[in-house]
Formats: sequence, structure tokens, C-alpha cells
Amino acid sequence: MTDTILRHRPDSDAPSGGAAGTSGPPPARRTAALSLPEARWALAALVLFLVALPLQLTGAPAWSWGPLYALCYAAGGWEPGWAGLQALREKTLDVDLLMVVAAIGAAAIGQVLDGALLIVIFATSGALEAIATARTEDSVRGLLDLAPATATRLRSGDPAGERGGERAEETVPTAELAVGDLVLVRPGERVGADGRVVDGSSEVDQSTITGEPLPVPRAAGDEVFAGTLNGTGALTVRVERDPADSVLARIVAMVEEASRTKAPTQLFVERIEQRYSIGMVAATLLLFALPLLFGDGLSDSLLRAMTFMIVASPCAVVLATMPPLLSAIANAGRHGVLVKSAVAMEQLGQVDAVALDKTGTLTEGTPRVAEAVPLAPGLTEEELLAPAAAAELPSEHPLARAVVEAARARGIEPPEASDFSSEPGRGVTARVGGRLVRVGAPSRLLEAGPSPEVAAAVGELEARGRTAVVVLRDGEPIGLLGISDRLRPDAAEAVAGLTALATAAPPMVLTGDNAAAAARIAAEAGISADAVRAGLLPEDKARTVAELSAAGRRVLVIGDGVNDAPALAAAHTGIAMGRAGSDLALETADAVVVRDELAAVPRVLRLSRRARRLVLQNLVIAAVFITGLVAWDLAGHLPLPLGVAGHEGSTVIVGLNGLRLLRASAWRRG
Repeated sequence: MTDTILRHRPDSDAPSGGAAGTSGPPPARRTAALSLPEARWALAALVLFLVALPLQLTGAPAWSWGPLYALCYAAGGWEPGWAGLQALREKTLDVDLLMVVAAIGAAAIGQVLDGALLIVIFATSGALEAIATARTEDSVRGLLDLAPATATRLRSGDPAGERGGERAEETVPTAELAVGDLVLVRPGERVGADGRVVDGSSEVDQSTITGEPLPVPRAAGDEVFAGTLNGTGALTVRVERDPADSVLARIVAMVEEASRTKAPTQLFVERIEQRYSIGMVAATLLLFALPLLFGDGLSDSLLRAMTFMIVASPCAVVLATMPPLLSAIANAGRHGVLVKSAVAMEQLGQVDAVALDKTGTLTEGTPRVAEAVPLAPGLTEEELLAPAAAAELPSEHPLARAVVEAARARGIEPPEASDFSSEPGRGVTARVGGRLVRVGAPSRLLEAGPSPEVAAAVGELEARGRTAVVVLRDGEPIGLLGISDRLRPDAAEAVAGLTALATAAPPMVLTGDNAAAAARIAAEAGISADAVRAGLLPEDKARTVAELSAAGRRVLVIGDGVNDAPALAAAHTGIAMGRAGSDLALETADAVVVRDELAAVPRVLRLSRRARRLVLQNLVIAAVFITGLVAWDLAGHLPLPLGVAGHEGSTVIVGLNGLRLLRASAWRRG
């Protein structure tokens, strides 16, 4: 029973029809109580007990109620007993086995009723834990049912889906959709895959992914997610992610992976559990043998020893840790924050210092080229943008995308480039038209220092709050690009929340951008200028985080790009902004904010702290029950039924207390 929260899985783990990779109608995912084997066996044991009890109490012959009690013992005790024997073969003492032994011991001395009551309460407790645990899994895995089993794919490459005057449509399983496919989403249908609207307009209910209470307008160019519900308009969506990589699928996969991990507190409890259980068995044997030596009766000594074994078992202690953490992980997952492990969820609550990247984290991450400043004589803005865009085209950096989009907005298709290379924090290099083009930060590419003319132009751009990017051709600067970005709408709210949580120091900004642009963004977000570290390379960010850690701070780093990965890895905990985040940042971080809502970060920190508080509450509850019941048994005579009720009751209380974090209100309060 004690490890039900860790080992339980619903009867059917097969993906639903709505999941990527399947077809057909999605079955009901919510777990019915009687579909769990623990619940079925507990119900059988209870029915047998309720039939046998009145027969015994009314004086019926033993042959009428004895077999019923035997079947009750078998129904309620065979599964934990077998699991305990399997654990014993691996030299692990399972407290579930001790409960079954205690029940059999009670029956051996004629306390058949008390032993049966123990089995029934024990089995019922395990069933309640299994049901509660299944709810934890279902709360997240049930999201897969939101993705439709099929989608309407347009066979024509034309967004209007016309061929020969008729709409060319085909119904296909969502698993067969590929990046680039056009999908028709009719009014009232759910979106089959993550993508972008290319035609039509409607309002889409995204509450399952983003938590937004009201539908949001969606038109050409807007992003939509698998599983969200279309409103009254028809949308043509171009698929941008494989169905297996959709936001829904990532939520489920990462939360399930997190559920298989164990937090340090849980690992510590499990190490102590084995030693404690062995000591408890030794104490039980002494409690049985010593009274016999002093003349007590066999029945009384064995009954007291069995009662001690029951009330001293650490079931509630073992169950104290994981339910709160897994519930917090599931709740965060439902609201678009994927915490990768129970370890990470526990560590998030310990954070006392926060460092944020600027571009793509504090800002929207969609910078635009605001100015193009040619420096070479006779060079036009278009002639400056063309080689810069060609060199930046293979890069995933937001600044690179801004350069490419600026060129295309002027009708310039970037020419072909070769020998591309990227150095995070410095820039990119490529050969365009046989000439070597480099694009990046002036302070990094102009190693000998800029000329007075270039320095003046850079200063003018930075004074206007632009990020200056220099374009070199064959080593000579031919122009500057002034790039600007906008603060996220929720950045100030998020920074205020992080400021309240980061007790060791106010939040700070770590960026490779220039000091003026960084200070401007930081000021808009509510971060003081002395908390800004600008002009940093990736190794500089990691070194700053290491210095903070060496000073005894538990640092949370929030970032999105390749250049943030070293700092994310060096931090006590790292969170990546997931929608536009690089693959390296997403892999390195301990948690991912899927929908790029920065205000979700302080919420998940507060949720983690609540989970840690519940763990401590559970440990106190368990300790109080065990101490009180053991003291009662040693100092007086604790009736076996009362000991069973107290022990199993504390286990259920602890489990359900942790599962409180599954409620939606836990996130809102966070």
C-alpha cells in the first residue's frame, strides 16, 4: 500500500484514440473506481466481511462464517502479500507484507474478526490511494483525449483547397499529418495539430492549453494548438509540428517522465524506511518474547505485538512526499509549465535568487530591424540587408530571424550561402557570393576596436535603445543594423512576483546585448540598473551564475536560446521559455513554459513551495499518529481495531492532503 502512489498504473496504458499515433474514437480516459484491481479486491473483501460479521455475532456455527472470513483475507491480502514476497526475494522489507503478517497472526490466536477488519481497512486504504493516484495521472493524460482522432487534410497546396472547382479534402488520422500539411478546421471542431492559420478567421477556445478563460480571435498568421476548440469560423491551418511533438503530447510525455522520478526527500525517506522496518520487526519480536518470559499469556503477547507492528509501520511517512510533488507537477502541466522531474519540482521551491535572459525571455523574442545604416560608400540599405540575411538564414537566433524577415519585407530573397558557422554570443559567419560575411555584435567582431565613424554610429543606435549588429564583408564593416524588441506584456507582473519570492537578491538580467538596450528593457520590467549584466558571452553567464551559487544562493535561471544553455545547466534550477526556445535550452532546463507566459514562472515557484509545505505537514501528521499509537500500545492496551483505524486513517489523510494540489484553485492561488 505504501508505494501504491509510485507503482500504480491504470489497467489500460494504451494511448487513446485522440493521441498522436492512433486512430479511431478516443475511449473515456477518466478512471472509474471499480476499473482498478485494488478497488475490486477491496470491495470483494468488504462484502465478504459484511456477510460474515452478522453470522458470527448472531451465534451461527463457525462453518458458516469461517470460510467467508478466509475468503476475505485472501481477497484483501493476496495482492500486497504477493508484492511483499517479491520484494523480500530482492532483500527488501515491504511494510505491506508486515500488515498481512499481522492480520494472519491475529487470526492465529483466535482474533479472526480483528484480523479481517485489518485486512478490510488495509485493502480499502490501498484502493483509495490507487484511485487518488489514478486521478493524478488522468488529470494530465486525459488531455490526449482532447486531440481529435482524425483531421480534414486539403490535398491541394492552395490554402483555399480548390482543385478543378471542387474542394479537395480527405479525412486522415491525425497521426498521419506532417509538417507543411494544410488542415481544414470547421466550426465546432478541435484542432488536430499545432500550426499556423493561413486562411479564415474565428475564435478559438485555448483554455485547455493556455488557461485563458475566454476564446481568443485567430486569423491568418496566428498560432493554434492541437486539442483547442474552434468557434464559429472555418480555419485553414498549416501544420508546423509533427503530432507526436505537439504541445499536448509534450505535456503528457514530460509529466509522465517526471512521475517516474523521486525527489531527494523521497529517496531519503525510502533509505530510512528499510532500516526502520527492520528495527520495527526486531522490536515486535522483543515485544512478543519479553512478556512471555515474565509469564504473560501467548494470546495477549501476540496480540500486543501484532498491534505494535501495525501502528509502528511507516506507511504514512513513505506516502508523505510524492503525492504533493506529483500533484504539483500535474497541475503545472495542465497550465502549460512542464516540470521534468520530482527533483526539479522540489528544487523550484528552494530558489532564492533569479537571473533572466533578455531577448525572448523578458522581451517577446520577435525583434525587428528598426534601422539599416550602410557604412560603405554607395551601399544601399537593400544591398546591406541581402548578404546579412543570407548569412543569418540558417541561424535559429531571434535576431537572425529579424534580419531575414526585414530583407524579405523589402522583397529581397536571401542569396545562397555556404560554409555557415555560428558562435553563440558572437555571431554568424558564411560565404555569400564568394565573399566572407560575418554578422554579430560589434564588440565581438571588431576585435581591434571600431573606427571612430563606426563607434559613433553604434553609439547613436544604442542611445536610441537599439541593439546594434555589425555586418562585415571580407573583414571590413559595411553597415549596421539597429534592432529593437518589445517587452512582454506580462513581464512587469512576472518580475514583481519573482522579486517577492527571491529573498536573497532582487532579480537580475544576464544578456549579451549592449548595456543601454538592456537597461531600457530592465527598467520597463521593474529591474534596477545595478542588477543588469550586459555584453555577456555564454560562458560569462554561466560564470555569473556559478559565482552566485558559490555565495550560497539557490539560483533560478530563465532563458530561451542556445547561449542560455550553459547558464541553465550551471543553475540550481533552470526554466526555458518553450514556444520559441532552442532545442538545447529545452533539453538543459529543468522546466519548460510551453506557452511563453512569463507570469507562469512565479506561479509555479509558489506551487512548488506549497508542495514542500504539504510534504512537511504530511511528515508531521504521520509522526504524530505513529508516536501516539505506539505510545498507547506500549503504555496501555490499544485495541487492534482502533490501531488499524488510526494507522490506515493517517495514511489516507496524508495521501489525500498531498493530492489537494491537483485542484485548479491551487494554481490560481500560486
